[in-house]
Amino acid sequence: MLQGAVTHEDFKGHKGTIKEGDLQWMTAGRGIVHSEMPAAQGTQRGLQLWINLCSRNKMVEPRYQEMMSKDIAEAAKDGVKVRVIAGEAMGITSPVYTRTPTMFLDFTLKPGAHLQQPVPASWNAFVYVLEGEGTFSHSRSSPVTAHNLLLLGSGDGLEAWNKSSKPLRFVLVGGEPLGEPVVQFGPFVMNTQEEIDQTIEDFENCTNGFESARHWRSASIRGLDY
Repeated sequence: MLQGAVTHEDFKGHKGTIKEGDLQWMTAGRGIVHSEMPAAQGTQRGLQLWINLCSRNKMVEPRYQEMMSKDIAEAAKDGVKVRVIAGEAMGITSPVYTRTPTMFLDFTLKPGAHLQQPVPASWNAFVYVLEGEGTFSHSRSSPVTAHNLLLLGSGDGLEAWNKSSKPLRFVLVGGEPLGEPVVQFGPFVMNTQEEIDQTIEDFENCTNGFESARHWRSASIRGLDY
């Protein structure tokens, strides 16, 4: 969460509220019905990343990992601060467990700061600028401003410079490609059409993980995610 707060709940009894700076890492796995609703007045802002699971993990039991802002791994050096949501940076590792190898790094660079961050050469990765403007990959590149995304090419990492007079904040997100076929229908993501058909049947009949969904209703009237 970047601003405000969100309350989440599901049909298995998990419920909580994450506020500014807090995070939630959810593994949907084998059937889950989940609700998220604003829990504060005014503007709510956050980042939500959806990561596919490999075929052998599609049917794992759902799992939540929730962490307050004060408990998120942080490091700072030479004008660069990082909050390690997932993965590793500047010698520290997030305690968040990701079934698909993933990095999710929240960087803030003071004016004049320079960053070099390794990224495995085989991974897909992108940068999303939250605040300020920065120069990426080459020191002579054109600056990139807030709310723009950069899809990184193959290589061994990211370089970034803050040549402006204001702080630069961005997230670096990367993950290991699964190399598997993807078939998607509505909120369901599987590997074959037959698996999608079976998942829809399971959901409609409240079977194979969806048993508790038959009579469950969110405390919130609106905002159901499946």
